[in-house]
Amino acid sequence: MKDIARHNAFKVLNLVDESQRPLDAVMEEILPEGRFPSKRDRAFIQTIVYGVLRWRGRIDWIIDHFSNVKIQRIDPKVLNALRMGLFQIIFLDRVPASAAVNTSVELTKTVAEPYVVKFVNAILRKAGAAHTDVPFPQFDRDPAASITATQSFPEWLVKRWLKRFGPEECRALCSFINTIPPITVRVNNLRTNREELHRDLAQETESTTATRHAPMGLSFVNPRLPIPKMTTYQKGWFQVQDEAAQLISLFLAPLSGEKIMDACAGLGGKTGHIAQLMENKGRIIAVDKNRKKLGILRSEMMHLGISTVTTRSMDLTLTPKAGEGTPGFDRILLDAPCSGLGVLRRNPDAKWALAKQNLAPFQKRQIDMLTHLAPLLKVNGTLLYTVCSMEPEENEGVVEAFIQKHPGFMVDKEQENIPDTVRPFIDGDGYFRTFPHVHNMDGFFSVRFKRIK
Repeated sequence: MKDIARHNAFKVLNLVDESQRPLDAVMEEILPEGRFPSKRDRAFIQTIVYGVLRWRGRIDWIIDHFSNVKIQRIDPKVLNALRMGLFQIIFLDRVPASAAVNTSVELTKTVAEPYVVKFVNAILRKAGAAHTDVPFPQFDRDPAASITATQSFPEWLVKRWLKRFGPEECRALCSFINTIPPITVRVNNLRTNREELHRDLAQETESTTATRHAPMGLSFVNPRLPIPKMTTYQKGWFQVQDEAAQLISLFLAPLSGEKIMDACAGLGGKTGHIAQLMENKGRIIAVDKNRKKLGILRSEMMHLGISTVTTRSMDLTLTPKAGEGTPGFDRILLDAPCSGLGVLRRNPDAKWALAKQNLAPFQKRQIDMLTHLAPLLKVNGTLLYTVCSMEPEENEGVVEAFIQKHPGFMVDKEQENIPDTVRPFIDGDGYFRTFPHVHNMDGFFSVRFKRIK
């Protein structure tokens, strides 16, 4: 079955390159739930796909060292066959080098001429025998080149982070992003508590631990079953959600009985958390332009025992029509679409998306969404802007542009009702920030705007 698994991993990698679609969407298309009855097969595919995308830059450096053809001239599909073979040789101790070479050669035969197949075979055999001898750029002489090659990051992103963080911290950030994250979940305290879920998860997973900051979070590795088949999930006892994302809903500080909008609600991770914090009392409008996601969200709320959520399809990037929306919200959460550069640990494919280099379109869309939502908030209400990005254009840049255009809003620095667990992440400007290598969670930015007139 491993040959079939490698074939599917090859299809996933090629489709990610060709379509520039997110990895999770491609995985779901090629590997829908239940396609592979063996957990081991699916895990092997994920190991190869995520591993190749995580270490692509380092692997390409090694390929380029042994190849007489510049890497830019190698067909992308052939390059993916090479990457798969080398990833298994370098990073997977349990896979014999001969199996890694032979299966990559067979994959190449499906997309290239015989002379290319010989080329792949030669590269993999040479690299397999001597990849540990390949020289890399020295960190003290050229930090950008060194981090780019050794830590497997695009040069443009390394240079951006070097300028902001300096060499040592940039390297630490990139190194941490290359680690495999645990699965983090949030307890649904409408149905259970953290102690009870912790106890039951210990029977279904390995190394279950409580999150350090989020009071309802638990992390674990190696679940014995896919999450939808776990008994605790089927009982509606948790949602999958990173610790940083859990802190965002606490930063919003919703109260029972309020009317709240979750704009860009997606599949409802934060929607569910907000409802829990409100003790399932009040009214939540979950907004998204994707009707399919809203359908999944409604099912998820029923699964969690939440009855206060209604949904609305709306494109927040467009100028609102007269009378659109329901004014008078106490709080609005905008978890805005962004570059996603704060969640690369979970989405290694995003490192290589060329669109990430220009953040101006992301910033414009974020400002447009805030502008759309501003009139819907009550005076003295809270508009919480959030992105899973650490980049200034999507952080301070958006705040400054929005305040300049909307004098009726200010950054709320008083932080009324903010839980103590959130306060350490808020600076003197009222900005909430998390950094992966510092806080062991995703990289988020958030700010509370208060409507003053």
